[in-house]
Amino acid sequence: MTQRPLSIMGLAASLLIVLSSTLPLSAGKFNAQLSVGDKAPVWTQLQGVDGKRHSLGDFERSPVIVVAFLCNHCPIASGYEARFKQFADEYRERGVTFVGISVSRFPTDSFEKMQQRATERKFNFAYLHDPTQDIGRRYGATCTPHLFVLDRERKIAYMGAFDDSPAAADKVQEPYVRAAVDALLAGKPIDIRETRQRGCDIEYETDLTKP
Repeated sequence: MTQRPLSIMGLAASLLIVLSSTLPLSAGKFNAQLSVGDKAPVWTQLQGVDGKRHSLGDFERSPVIVVAFLCNHCPIASGYEARFKQFADEYRERGVTFVGISVSRFPTDSFEKMQQRATERKFNFAYLHDPTQDIGRRYGATCTPHLFVLDRERKIAYMGAFDDSPAAADKVQEPYVRAAVDALLAGKPIDIRETRQRGCDIEYETDLTKP
């Protein structure tokens, strides 16, 4: 039997099947740098408000790490602080680590102001400073707050908003980060793996030679 050559449509369909099998299962809808499933960018020796230097590897015993890009001046990030503290308290006993990082260069977000804020608000989590803004760029963080959940292999398991109610904690219908962390700890798949982050824009320096 003579085999007919594939039509243009047939070739296109075959090519699409091949390409789709090689593409990542979850592309970053709201992140230009990372996709869910990517290895989390590593930071080293970032200065913490506790006076110590912190690296991602310091938390190697944690089964899950939640990274939150924060700053002092943003009212939305500020409004979430109580929720972040409550989360850090509740999940610490389960081995989960919550880490806040600021890459802001606003005067109100200086390291000294970060220390003052952490003391006044009684932060119960590491609050780190990266004046180079490098770690924010590599995570693709665009606003404060912007959350990333890292699994045991330190891959991005979830990224986006903390929950669906920036205005009020008692109005939360979708606790995205909590749900993602609970699923990871239970060895279950995460239902919602990416959402749109909402908050104050992070302003990155265009001149990368600036300190």
